[in-house]
Amino acid sequence: MSGHSKWATTKHKKAAIDAKRSSLFSKLSRNITVAAKVGGDPNPDNNASLAAAVARARMVSMPNAKIKAAIDKAFGSGSDAAVYSEIVYEGYGPAGVAFYVECLTDNKNRTAADVRSAFTHSGGSLGTSGSVAFQFERKGSIAVEKVIKSDDKRIPDRENATDEDEFMMAVAEAGGDDYEDAGDEWIVWTAYDAIQEVQKGLEEQGITVKGSELTRVPTTPTQVSVADARKVQRLADRLDDLEDVQNVYNTMDITDEIAEALEAE
Repeated sequence: MSGHSKWATTKHKKAAIDAKRSSLFSKLSRNITVAAKVGGDPNPDNNASLAAAVARARMVSMPNAKIKAAIDKAFGSGSDAAVYSEIVYEGYGPAGVAFYVECLTDNKNRTAADVRSAFTHSGGSLGTSGSVAFQFERKGSIAVEKVIKSDDKRIPDRENATDEDEFMMAVAEAGGDDYEDAGDEWIVWTAYDAIQEVQKGLEEQGITVKGSELTRVPTTPTQVSVADARKVQRLADRLDDLEDVQNVYNTMDITDEIAEALEAE
């Protein structure tokens, strides 16, 4: 799953510096509102989907006031009531890469036209419901700052430093499924419905969590060339830029070579 985590890390960094912050906050607000409404509880401690949505918003420094307003909107009435519908689109992009696109919309016709146009203009095609969903597994993803003990005197001692063996044991004790190296952080993988429990378990052991999210991981990544990877990325970016699109997942296998090529663009 290393390719997926590198792609996810790249997206986190891109989101954090995205010039269109107002558009990003609008998407996150919509996601928080629907998570609160569907979960039926405004308290993230009792609503796993809401907790993940709030954590995702905080990763890009969304103000607490906006987060609270989005939660309040879920339980409003009249003109303040949330009227978003959840829609999923499935299809294939360049090189046969499968795409799973999650949307929240107040206008299904607009969203369908926008998503179809993005696929068509990028050499892809929409599929029927269920045509690619089976190629993804729902997982929880927790980003943890990588602070490792070292005998190298040039590396300063850190209060929460640990070694990898200790970290591996901490992940197991917290109930995590697995972890992997994602550059300057660890990615801890959890069962979809265990993300809050695992995050709490890590924090209770003194491990600082940078952020967490509910995600979909390809079960069988699709190998592509660098040239095709660029085409796939263009489709992913085109979809991600749509106002109604919340999450874009694809099965492209991000090798080190492809990750470097995509980050260089």
